[in-house]
Amino acid sequence: MDEVEAVSHSELDGSSEIAARRSRVPAVIRALRPKQWVKNVLVFAAPLASGRLLEWPVLRGTLLSLVAFILVSAFVYLVNDTRDLAEDRQHPTKRFRPIAAGELSVPVALALAVVCLAGGLVIGFWTSRMLGLVVLVYAGLQFTYSLWFKHRPIVDLALVALGFLLRALAGGVASGIPFSQWFLLVASFGSLFMVAGKRYSELVQLGSEAGTRPSLASYSPNYLRFVWAASATLVITFYGLWAFDQRGQGLWTAPWPAISIAPFTLAILSYARDIDRGEAGEPENVVLHDPMLMVLGLLWVVSVVLAVVVHPS
Repeated sequence: MDEVEAVSHSELDGSSEIAARRSRVPAVIRALRPKQWVKNVLVFAAPLASGRLLEWPVLRGTLLSLVAFILVSAFVYLVNDTRDLAEDRQHPTKRFRPIAAGELSVPVALALAVVCLAGGLVIGFWTSRMLGLVVLVYAGLQFTYSLWFKHRPIVDLALVALGFLLRALAGGVASGIPFSQWFLLVASFGSLFMVAGKRYSELVQLGSEAGTRPSLASYSPNYLRFVWAASATLVITFYGLWAFDQRGQGLWTAPWPAISIAPFTLAILSYARDIDRGEAGEPENVVLHDPMLMVLGLLWVVSVVLAVVVHPS
């Protein structure tokens, strides 16, 4: 992933300026990658889809699952950064990460990783046995991914997508909420869509330097485009089937499940546009910095709430 020579002086200066700003935050905190915690809001998916999110036992379990996944995902990031230390030091932006930059030693990072893992598992099993098992499976899969499967084609897509899927399931298992077939299908292919889009964007950004990353070297842009395009098609299809499977008209006789298809589809298309431009290498950045996507997401949430709360299936 050596792209240093391809980066202009102005880009390097910009990266240095970003690093200087980030240095005001303690290295220990930055090593936990708080910006990427936004991925863990997926734990709200099942409670929201069931229309039970505002019930206190469900909300409590969802919030605890959020904390558990923040801690365990931090464990994964720390292990991954120590594993990829040499590679990250050759990357134009990742070289500013605390471990790669030498701000946080490897022994301290690994000790912090153990603390995060223990904290996440304790919270998970204390909340519910099933949540604890989901958190444990997530930690085990991501740990093996970082050590052995990260550079295996197809397998790396599957394991990272499974990580997103387990997040989406966590809020439901924490409160014993059953999953519909549509939820599982949408969550599964939605996860694959995001991961394939992430890999495609990384491939576009690195260009000829992509060969330095084994996880990308075996993929072609056309193949990854096929995967994320097919996944997006299936996500929209399965979501539409869920929406039309709902009965009744809801508030003011409006068919809110069907109405929710519009913002959902437009949000997928908006995200796909970011992927196509090679700007979805970090999904959390897309979510936080794309105003149109945020507006569509809000409209979708409102329509889903009206669909499942005002008139549950």
